[in-house]
Amino acid sequence: MVAAAAAARPVPLRRPGALFRAPALSLLAAAPFPRRTASLKINQLPLTAPRFSKESDSAEDDELLSELRDKWDAMENKSSLFLYGSGAILAVWISLVLVRALDSVPLLPGLLELVGLGYSGWFVYRYLLFQENRKELANNLDTLKKRIIGDDE
Repeated sequence: MVAAAAAARPVPLRRPGALFRAPALSLLAAAPFPRRTASLKINQLPLTAPRFSKESDSAEDDELLSELRDKWDAMENKSSLFLYGSGAILAVWISLVLVRALDSVPLLPGLLELVGLGYSGWFVYRYLLFQENRKELANNLDTLKKRIIGDDE
């Protein structure tokens, strides 16, 4: 009788997590799953470690390390690399903090999702729907790639 009265109570939809804490759904989630009687156990699986030789990998590793050393020595402004790297790490950390802070604002995640969906729809309409626009997007990406790589032909 108590379970039927609790299940008839409306679930507030203001928070998506409240749906999972509803009494009717919690009774379903608490039901145990049937167990398999003929399941595989870990010790039944044949496990073998692959063998490798250090001689073949050491030449490739030495070549990679020498190439990295050459690129590091050829770099003129090493302080900018540290500045950009620390800035990237700081930006990732700040974005993680902001995501947690924005989750506490009730309407903001839905609004940002709506903006993202709108921009995605615009992008599909603008660049992916028609063939000439797809060619324009491919040309734009090629020119951007050439500007980044520095491939001036």
